[in-house]
Amino acid sequence: MGGSDFIYYDLDRGVRSRDIGLLFDDWMGGDERVAVLSPHDDDALLGVGYLISALIQEGCETYVIIYCDGRGGYSTLEEKDTIVSKRRVESRNAYRRLGIEEENIIRFEYPDFSLRSYIGWLLPNNMEGTMPKTLKTLRKIKPTRMIIPNEYREHIDHEALSIIGSYDGPQVGDAVLVEWGKPHRVRSYLKYSVWGDFSPEDALVKGRKTALRGNVAVKAKPEVEGRIIRSLKEFKSQERIIDQLVEIRSERFTGDGYIEVYLKFNPRPRIDYTEYKRRISEIDRKSS
Repeated sequence: MGGSDFIYYDLDRGVRSRDIGLLFDDWMGGDERVAVLSPHDDDALLGVGYLISALIQEGCETYVIIYCDGRGGYSTLEEKDTIVSKRRVESRNAYRRLGIEEENIIRFEYPDFSLRSYIGWLLPNNMEGTMPKTLKTLRKIKPTRMIIPNEYREHIDHEALSIIGSYDGPQVGDAVLVEWGKPHRVRSYLKYSVWGDFSPEDALVKGRKTALRGNVAVKAKPEVEGRIIRSLKEFKSQERIIDQLVEIRSERFTGDGYIEVYLKFNPRPRIDYTEYKRRISEIDRKSS
């Protein structure tokens, strides 16, 4: 595959490139900072491990923000009281293998299977929800890009975090709640899948086959997949689950590499009045 470990694909335009800018419009190289939002500690590695590796290869400052604490991930009763502390260590070791240092791994420690209940600013019990932590953190690290999980028929925590990323992400750049940090605009967004397919909406709107629900992708050399597997193996407490997920990763193999698929999307699209005006003009002419 050449000098780089990665090839990038735009599935709408039918083009490929070794330039990561194919995934991120107006890519600024070393000036970029990327925040990957991960529902649980292993999700970012499972769903966006190739792209994290590519970003690090590009010299890009990359953060992984883990929202849930992992308390539901024990496979034996003996692990129940220690699983959270174990997973903290495991996630640190796993992401360090990819080149992400501990200070760039941020944990919010919300309970598993419950993230949806914490969405928002002030909750009914007057407790703060996810919004203050999210805005304060993102305004502090100032990401230029955000990568968030797929919400379509995956885990309930994935759905919740997709909503958080899609709605709070644009608020990071709004001139509101300025005591939470100086507003900073996130320039573009990607969604990643851990195991489920994306919504067919983008494919239907753009006229792609609905079997092609993602619109951009990366192909990585087999050595990259090997690094991801070794990183996943750091989650020893999740061995039974990880082994199952590793087994199905062979489906990603193309013959000369492994693929990861993403959905490039705009979380705050403006209405385009062009066709509305044209249609209204047609109606007006017929009615006059």
